[in-house]
Amino acid sequence: MIFNKDTAKKTAEVLLQINAIKLSPKEPFTWASGWKSPIYCDNRIILSFPPIRNYIRETMGKQIEQQYGKPDVIAGVATGAIGIGMLVAEYLGLPFVYVRPEAKAHGRKNQIEGFLESGQNVVVVEDLISTGKSSLNAVRALKEAHVNVKGMVAIFSYGFDIAAQNFKEENITLNTLSNYENLLEQALDTKYITEEQLATLKNWNANPSEWNAN
Repeated sequence: MIFNKDTAKKTAEVLLQINAIKLSPKEPFTWASGWKSPIYCDNRIILSFPPIRNYIRETMGKQIEQQYGKPDVIAGVATGAIGIGMLVAEYLGLPFVYVRPEAKAHGRKNQIEGFLESGQNVVVVEDLISTGKSSLNAVRALKEAHVNVKGMVAIFSYGFDIAAQNFKEENITLNTLSNYENLLEQALDTKYITEEQLATLKNWNANPSEWNAN
């Protein structure tokens, strides 16, 4: 869910500006999953641009307070959301933990790194939502630690139907600063893409696993 339309357009604008999101309909990228894609998103680049980093931190922090109230802890999803999550926690003056994809095989064998107490209210911070699988894996780990997961806030979502279904099944609310729909609007408004490219980008989003650039 997009919390604020102006924020969605502004966030899309800055992500395109610093090439955190790249659109390339004619020369698609290949994701780790093997999918061909006309879009690539790497929100870790945000950390290298202080004004944009601060914008994301403050906007996400305010959205968390407005949507969920002030939680006890902010949890970032490793690895992409560790930096952003920590900045948001700092902005809100809250403790921070992060959640690994799986427990370590050595040492204390933690999956959750940081201090967390049973019964605490936690909001999860994520950088990017595709299918939601890895994000919800972190949510399940937190639930197993007997904390109350209030919801999740992410910078950007591809807006896949499968993600909406996965979050619904896990009964977790997701709010994002921006999403694919608003990204395309912003890209078209600023002439970053043409109407023809817009059609290609929409076709991909409708069926990404089967999409072929040719």
